[in-house]
Amino acid sequence: FYLIQEFLRVMRTIDDRIVHELNTTIPTASFVGKIDASQTCKQLYQSLMEAHTTRERIIKNCIAQTSSVVKALREEREKAQDDTALLKQLRKEQTKLKLMQSELNVEEVVNDRSWKVLSHFRKRC
Repeated sequence: FYLIQEFLRVMRTIDDRIVHELNTTIPTASFVGKIDASQTCKQLYQSLMEAHTTRERIIKNCIAQTSSVVKALREEREKAQDDTALLKQLRKEQTKLKLMQSELNVEEVVNDRSWKVLSHFRKRC
């Protein structure tokens, strides 16, 4: 899980730097004729869409895989009630599943923030 979390952190760099990116690439009123702001905004929008879609797909795939593992472990646990190692593994996978589900909520917050920032800059785009 920690590898996935680190991977998502790196992939969220575009969201973390969006204000800086917009401030440095979109011209102020005095430079409007020198830079194509609409193209810059379009590229940033596409990059954000791709990043958000990719991250969501990764998180949902991890949730699906972990859910399958949890289901299989539950079935095994029903057959072997006294197996403490199996119970420990089940608890570990259930915790990982909850963490991944909460990561989906984090993703939603990050995405909302980025879209709000981008919409704030639309006047300059």
